[in-house]
Amino acid sequence: MSSRYDGKVVLITGAGSGLGQASALQIAKEGAKLSLVDLNSDSLEETKKLILEAVPNAEVLLVTADVSNEEAVKNYVNQTVETFSRIDAFFNNAGIEGKQNPTEDYGIDEFRKVIGVNLNGVFFGMKYVLEVMKKQGSGSIVNTASVGGIRGVGNQSGYAASKHGVVGLTRNSGIEYGQYGISVKAIAPGAIMTPMVEGSLKQIDPDNWQEVGKQFVEPNPMKRFGKPEEVAYLVAFLLSDQANFINAVVIPIDGGQSYKY
Repeated sequence: MSSRYDGKVVLITGAGSGLGQASALQIAKEGAKLSLVDLNSDSLEETKKLILEAVPNAEVLLVTADVSNEEAVKNYVNQTVETFSRIDAFFNNAGIEGKQNPTEDYGIDEFRKVIGVNLNGVFFGMKYVLEVMKKQGSGSIVNTASVGGIRGVGNQSGYAASKHGVVGLTRNSGIEYGQYGISVKAIAPGAIMTPMVEGSLKQIDPDNWQEVGKQFVEPNPMKRFGKPEEVAYLVAFLLSDQANFINAVVIPIDGGQSYKY
């Protein structure tokens, strides 16, 4: 029985941990050839190890890159095409949270850094992958936004601004490129227990971050953190041909966290 990703080439940024790693593993199990991008080469190697343990014959390209650097983005796109000849699906996922401070105390350099990765990086990725997909006449892109891109997030000006920007880019590009057989959508994760979220909780209280986490999810109707694997199942569906008619939208995966907004 064939899998929905047999023969497909999937490019994933931020693949060294969290949502990117979980999605890479899930999509590899479904037959994809993978091009995996991350700033941390050791983390990329760990992801590849996990994939090959699960799928021994998987084809995996690793590219170390800073997604906030336009030339680095062009390079990972070019390497993917040179290796696999095409890009069928793109999980444009790499991101950082940044430091937490009220807006008046939020550092200018910190703001630029977060925008550079979370918004510029997403734009660069879309710009150069869309060129490839337009020539192919097909493709699917999923950008990682956030519940913070749907509503505000206290003490995280850079993060909230960047994720609102991702939502705008997603909707805009979906409108522009649907005519070329390309769908563009975003996911808006809520409280998912990833290394980034753990780091966020430790910023608030390094010694009692787990207790802070319990308080953080209390308003959520499901009263828990989501798992990266739960997001990976959604990403695998949205990037597949089964979701081609889902376009220019943002899909929350947050246990109902955004229900009151």
